[in-house]
Amino acid sequence: MSEQNSQGVNEHITDIDLSQEMQDSFLEYSYSVIYSRALPDARDGLKPVHRRIIYQMGEMGLRPDKGHVKSARVTGEVMGKLHPHGDSAIYDALVRMAQPFSLREPLIDGHGNFGSLDDGPAAARYTEVRLSQAALLMNDGLDEDVVDFKPNYDAQLTEPEVLPAAFPNLLVNGAAGIAVGMATNMPPHNLREVIEAARHLLANKDATTEELMEFVPGPDLPTGGIIIGRDGIKEAYETGRGMFKTRARVSIESVSPRKLGIVVTELPYLVGPEKVIEKIKDGVNSKKLQGISDVTDLTDRNHGLRLVIEVKTGFDPQVVLDLLYRFTPMEDSFSINNVALVAGRPLTLGLKDLLGQYLAHRVLVTKRRSENRLGKRQARLHLIEGLLIAILSIDEVIQVIRTSDEVDHARTRLMSIFDLSEIQAEYILELRLRRLTKFSKIELESEKTQLLQEIAELERILGSESVLRDLVSEELAAVAAKYGSERRTTLLDADAEVKPISNAKAASISAELADTACEVVLTATGLLARIEAGVDSVAGGKRRRHDVLRSRLTTSTRKDLGFITSTGRLLRIHAGDVPPSGSMFDAGNAVKARDFLGLSKGENLVDVISLEGDVPLALGTALGVVKRVVADWPSKPDFEVITLKDGDTVVGAGIASDEAELVFVANDAQLLHYSASMVRPQGRAGSGMAGINIDGDARAIYFGVLNDVSSAVVLTAADSSNALKGTDPGSVKISNFSEFPGKGRATGGVRAHKFIRNENELYLACVTETQVVAAAEDGKPIDLPEVLGKRDGSGTPLANVIAGAGNLI
Repeated sequence: MSEQNSQGVNEHITDIDLSQEMQDSFLEYSYSVIYSRALPDARDGLKPVHRRIIYQMGEMGLRPDKGHVKSARVTGEVMGKLHPHGDSAIYDALVRMAQPFSLREPLIDGHGNFGSLDDGPAAARYTEVRLSQAALLMNDGLDEDVVDFKPNYDAQLTEPEVLPAAFPNLLVNGAAGIAVGMATNMPPHNLREVIEAARHLLANKDATTEELMEFVPGPDLPTGGIIIGRDGIKEAYETGRGMFKTRARVSIESVSPRKLGIVVTELPYLVGPEKVIEKIKDGVNSKKLQGISDVTDLTDRNHGLRLVIEVKTGFDPQVVLDLLYRFTPMEDSFSINNVALVAGRPLTLGLKDLLGQYLAHRVLVTKRRSENRLGKRQARLHLIEGLLIAILSIDEVIQVIRTSDEVDHARTRLMSIFDLSEIQAEYILELRLRRLTKFSKIELESEKTQLLQEIAELERILGSESVLRDLVSEELAAVAAKYGSERRTTLLDADAEVKPISNAKAASISAELADTACEVVLTATGLLARIEAGVDSVAGGKRRRHDVLRSRLTTSTRKDLGFITSTGRLLRIHAGDVPPSGSMFDAGNAVKARDFLGLSKGENLVDVISLEGDVPLALGTALGVVKRVVADWPSKPDFEVITLKDGDTVVGAGIASDEAELVFVANDAQLLHYSASMVRPQGRAGSGMAGINIDGDARAIYFGVLNDVSSAVVLTAADSSNALKGTDPGSVKISNFSEFPGKGRATGGVRAHKFIRNENELYLACVTETQVVAAAEDGKPIDLPEVLGKRDGSGTPLANVIAGAGNLI
């Protein structure tokens, strides 16, 4: 109805139904969001903004072999010509396509700060971009009429409705978007695997989802990680909806001497280290997480992600890791919702449907490209045939042209005299005379032959559906071979999944190591490991590498051990912190003791003792000092147990009661033993007393404690002091300990080895209560002679230098 307002102007007011108007407007808005903003096309896997960016950058010539240009320039071009929705939305889409942690095959080659999982990118004026190789595949063939074009927003330009997409971008790079009443969330996949599945479906239209999963077992995330369980993946591939769990890739390492840590090198998809650190701190403060002493982020551009989570002494790293999986994003869920546009309509698609939509598009693209190429070659052949006619009758052609009054007249006469088409006649009229040489004729005939072959091949492709599909398959295979990469994400069965628990139950979980019996072993070659208690020392009766023990200590995982070094220090180490090994180093997890303890240069590990009980510790030094230390150990992690003189070092140690026998062996082949009761226990600050009287420049090379002397044996190995250490094997002798009479403390002892040839010193000595064995530097066993009755006899020549000797495992 019409009314006049206060100014006297007629106004037209229309009554409308509010509910109907709201419904219509909402539907229009929903359609716009779904079709023009939030959901990707099932054919090229791109939303309109991504498609416009890639297309416009191609039009700008920003190829991978060209220089980068400012992102702001690209954003302005895309906004001004194709996408009038604001530069921030365009730049956000541009950034995501350049992030290697977001896309499995990035479509933009970015230069500058494009952000991280925890931080945003720099402004568009600071970053630079160009197309990646994958983006070239998306644009491949646009100039050959392979897709339809539509007007842009102001009908001044045109843009492609869909890109040719030479690889299945939607599956390879995934997609995420929230529309009105629906959303899409698709994980990335491996390019090679997706293409292999596509080729299989191309050859077998009736292929099942299970068959396709033989090629695509699951997503392949850009940041790697581990996927736990495949049931949700299979459901998503069948129905388009599902869920799977991703887990960080970790390893338990010695992050510092005497300190174990959980080292994270890969995190779940779209989870950043700062988010994990924040959740760990919250979990520690709320008592949900136990056994964590520190978290350090060592991530950098050169070495990638490295998050170090230090574990407190006495806590089981595996239990701590399970708690981290439960209460931090180190284990995360990914919900799959494969919603994409098919013919302008949003549909939920399974794996077979996604591949089918892409293949149908790719077959059509290849067919249109072949038709375009066929048309161009037929048109060129038509011109070539006209030129060849003109060359054969060149004089007549020139005469016709010269005798014609006008161009139209010449064109008409050429068409009638030589039976040419209008296009051929026009081409001849515009031709330069230099093209009409003999050489040009040869070139034209060669070109005609080639064109005929290409036309025949294109007609063969277009004439057979199977040939066309085979061509698509071959091109996909070439893309996979050139641009494919190895899988980054590991797939595990659901057996390894950590089940969720309540906060109340989590508080009752103890991350401390279970107090289980174990043994800590130290070999003569300096390897240290923790094994289960009661592991048999001999496997199948055969000796193995590293089968020479210096110490074997029975303890439990919650007890402390004392590691005594050559400088007189005692290091208090929790038994549970010693790296475990399967059975006498078969698992290969033994570590070098000096590296594990962080010993300084020139400092060596002498022995390992239990800190339980009140039996004194006996020590012997290179200058012949002996000391028994009262078993009053402080709670410090590192303290001295003897005050050494300058130039003196500890050569041996052991727990020694009054009934034990103390043994010294000097490098001048003197052996002395006496009762431990002759040495009065002292405090830790004491410097000991004279243990063996050493002549001249001689030094003690062995000190040990014997509790059972009845079956003890003595091994001595001699060489020349003038030879380079480790090069002269010398000779070795084994004697019964009972052959050596005891002497008083601070005496010289008795002769233990007779030197022969150029020998003038002992380089190794060992006294054991059981059978003695020896090993070379690499741990291989060395054959030893039989036991001799003569204590001061000479040795048997050796083939290899003995690096260490001890008990048989």
